Amino acid sequence: MQTRTKVVIGIAVVVVFGSAAALSILKGRNRGLEVRMEEVARRDLVQIVTASGNIRARRLVELSSDISAKVSQLLVDEGDDVEQGDVLLRLDPAQYQAGVARAEAVLSQAKASQAQTQANLLQTRRDLDRILALQARDSLLVSTQQVDDAQTALEVAEAQLRSAEFGVKQAQASLEEAQDRLSKTIIRAPITGKVTRLNVEAGETVIIGTMNNAGSLILTISDLSVIEAVAQVDETDVPQVALGDSATVHIDAFPERTFTGRVTEIGNSAIRPPSQQATGQQAAIDFEVVITLDPTDAELRTDLSATADIVTDVRSDALSVPIIALTVREPEADPAAPDGEPAAAAPARSGDKKDQEGVFLVRDRKVTFTPVTVGIAGQEYFEVLTGLNVGDTVVAGPYQSIRQLKDGDAVKKLEAPDSASSR
Repeated sequence: MQTRTKVVIGIAVVVVFGSAAALSILKGRNRGLEVRMEEVARRDLVQIVTASGNIRARRLVELSSDISAKVSQLLVDEGDDVEQGDVLLRLDPAQYQAGVARAEAVLSQAKASQAQTQANLLQTRRDLDRILALQARDSLLVSTQQVDDAQTALEVAEAQLRSAEFGVKQAQASLEEAQDRLSKTIIRAPITGKVTRLNVEAGETVIIGTMNNAGSLILTISDLSVIEAVAQVDETDVPQVALGDSATVHIDAFPERTFTGRVTEIGNSAIRPPSQQATGQQAAIDFEVVITLDPTDAELRTDLSATADIVTDVRSDALSVPIIALTVREPEADPAAPDGEPAAAAPARSGDKKDQEGVFLVRDRKVTFTPVTVGIAGQEYFEVLTGLNVGDTVVAGPYQSIRQLKDGDAVKKLEAPDSASSR
């Protein structure tokens, strides 16, 4: 008796819970999944590529020394404005002044040797002329050997004079070289601009670069009349960027200001190619895009951090849907597959099938997955090229609900915003 009672009670419990579950499912179906809905409309869309980078001057010159010497006089400070030709600093000239004096002495010696050789040539030519005159008067007075010796002596004197002339040219070149080294003890500004970096102090010794050692970088002068933003653009976005595209640049140092400019240069190779990356590590491949900023009264400095929004395309009055509404579905099963056989077991043609992009179209409180073709992407909306019409209603969130929807599911409009689900 007790066993029968337990069985009856168990059956009753199962019936009650089963009925409750069935009623809940039926009620849920009648009520529908709560989703956000939005009508398809026409909007003005702007496609933007965002990249970070830094500010730099279009033209800058990094000065290093061509000689090794001690800085004897420093005439500028970092931040000073300089004009082309201004003296920036002087190096100790003592060693190079001595070199010039030595070269001048060698030149004077070479010129004296040239003068002596020229005098010898004149004497040798007179001797030859006298011998030839005697021979012409009486051939017996001068032998043939005497004439030949005089002629040879003249030729030797002429060669010595040419050698002396080359010696003078060599000494002159050495003097000019010594004077050039001396002139390099005075370093002048090659361009008009601002001293944006100063790496030496008076009393320090600067050195020249060699094959294995870099020389001393003395200072940097930047022409800040034209400022550029150098952005690192991801390889997937580079094809969208073109010369002349307009851009808006946000500089961290000026949070309340916006700067404008245009793309003037696009890198043809990666900033850091894969061949230079560490083995086993695949870093992002970025390309350098240069944006020339429009003139501004802001006192911009080189190396400031910046973020650029590059306008790559614009669509006016474009049919559009919210970006969150677009989802991807696998293609439907092959209708030619035998009954009871899954599509994956059908003759292999899956390589020709791609995931379909589309939206869930709402009609009579039920959804239907509708493939669409999209164009450019704005900040919040995709351009729709095919698949929808103005006035159609699509599911526009939350994201998790869109991922769970299937054709024929009932939906109802979400009355209260669900910000947590949309993120």
